Amino acid sequence: MSSSSEPQKPSSLLTEVLNFVEKSTGLESDVKETGFVSIKQAIDGKLFKFDFNDLNEVLQRVDSEGKSFIQVNFSSGKKVLFTDTLVGFKPKEMVGLDMGKIPRVVTTPDLISVLEAIEESLNADNISEGEVEILKKVYHSILSGGEVVGFDLSFERKWWSRLLTTSLRASA
Repeated sequence: MSSSSEPQKPSSLLTEVLNFVEKSTGLESDVKETGFVSIKQAIDGKLFKFDFNDLNEVLQRVDSEGKSFIQVNFSSGKKVLFTDTLVGFKPKEMVGLDMGKIPRVVTTPDLISVLEAIEESLNADNISEGEVEILKKVYHSILSGGEVVGFDLSFERKWWSRLLTTSLRASA
């Protein structure tokens, strides 16, 4: 069997990922002896964590503006995108949420944007219950999608719990 048809070893895939992160302006890597890797986003300090042995494929990509990024596929089926400053991931599908109306790839800073939109809607004089419910589903979709791929979003989940408590009090 030729070596070109053999899958790459996780160690060489890790080297590709670390080389990309090293050249980026907003990502930092930390590799533990246990094989776990953390990628820190400078923009919000969030850590994306994965086991390097789960690496399956690293694909070099270029966006519509000509900027390079990589798509990282894992043996577990997870996929993420590494850009110059962020780790992107797919939002989790939610019942009652038209996934065609939200981006196919989201990032952790999107949580802040959606939370601000929810708070703005809750503080509006003419509150739209339907709009608030959709925004809550979008928030939960991004939150769950981030957790599924390997982000620790426990702080953002607390925001979610507070938001539910606040909206329940507001509707009572």
